[in-house]
Amino acid sequence: MITVRTIIKNGRVIDPANNIDGEYDIYIEKGVIEEVGKNLDYSGADINLINARGKIVAPGLVDMHCHLREPGQEYKEDIETGTRSAAAGGFTSVACMPNTQPIADNVAVVEFIKSRAESVGYVNVFPIGAVTKGSLGAELAEIGKLKFAGVVAISDDGKPIVNDSIMRNALNYAKTFDTVVISHCEVPALSDGGAMNEGYMSTYLGLRGISSAAEDIMVARDIILAKTTNSAIHIAHVSTKGAVELIRQAKKEGVRVTCETCPHYFTLTEDAVEGYNTNAKMNPPLRTKEDREAIIQALADGTIDVIATDHAPHHIDEKNCEFDRAQNGIIGFETALSLGITYLVKNNILTMNELIEKMSYAPSKIIGISKGALSEGKSADIVIIDENKKRIIDVNKFHSKSKNSPYDGYELSGAVLYTIVGGKIVVRDGILL
Repeated sequence: MITVRTIIKNGRVIDPANNIDGEYDIYIEKGVIEEVGKNLDYSGADINLINARGKIVAPGLVDMHCHLREPGQEYKEDIETGTRSAAAGGFTSVACMPNTQPIADNVAVVEFIKSRAESVGYVNVFPIGAVTKGSLGAELAEIGKLKFAGVVAISDDGKPIVNDSIMRNALNYAKTFDTVVISHCEVPALSDGGAMNEGYMSTYLGLRGISSAAEDIMVARDIILAKTTNSAIHIAHVSTKGAVELIRQAKKEGVRVTCETCPHYFTLTEDAVEGYNTNAKMNPPLRTKEDREAIIQALADGTIDVIATDHAPHHIDEKNCEFDRAQNGIIGFETALSLGITYLVKNNILTMNELIEKMSYAPSKIIGISKGALSEGKSADIVIIDENKKRIIDVNKFHSKSKNSPYDGYELSGAVLYTIVGGKIVVRDGILL
């Protein structure tokens, strides 16, 4: 529903970008935030009034790491269903990884994604381009052309860039074009053939494990290369205590490194795999209780900048099989905010303000998009949240094509009541329109 004029009244407005946390009203006209203030007085028959008393009004969430699967794998997800799922989860902007078929390593694929998003997308879609041609790690993609075509970052996500020289050149080129490399940190020689975290549980289940060293070693290398080239690097889906410690120290030394983790790394451990639960299979794998505690501490002290979903939809046949053969990844759009509220805010690890920052303003800054803030004159991308509303997760009610989530049946706090994208209400009273 497009409304020319909307006013949101009486909500607790949380806007970390503008240091706002209090009861304010927001007036929207023609898709733009015109005024944020107290006791705003706008009236008229054409105005849409939203009473947000007792609710949180925040910048629309921004996910800088997701997989929409289109083009090429529409049987798992497509841009329409993926963005419907994102809107239901309170996201108004998402950045999609390039491991489509074909790979988003050229202008034609990037322009296709943008065109599809404009025609069928429920939220803003920002493509991420590949670092190397075909994401094969052998030859750099045409990074400048990708940047001018509209990519907001470059990554070979899912495939680590093993060649040190290629990674160094990528960092230098990215710096030239004022973009960031998002690195999937993994040493294939230490992880190939592995199905879960290496430890007691992998031994108990008789599964080949993946050592935390596979992540830690590549994180260390990428930090060194970022420091050497004075380039920005963003470490994706951090899962280990060792990686956290390396990033924390690098930040102290002034290295231009940022990082993200995902809700599954602060809510679950390798124990979730027991019973050969393929919905708990991902890469990096779920780690130990000690790793989980380190991730939580790093969120609390600011070492981890961003909470991303790594939304990775798969067809049921790709999960309903032997554990070794099952695809890696879980869907995340429709659980991420509630998991953050339940496990971080309700446990006094993060304030609601800090959670919103890690899920809106911080990712926007890293990938250089003008989102994640409720500034006057900006596009009205807004989420309204009931942080205390309890809900039982039912994957069959998700808007994604895929249902591969380990959280089915969980009771979580926090529900999205409204998602507003460019002034257009796409979720109202918790119902996707």
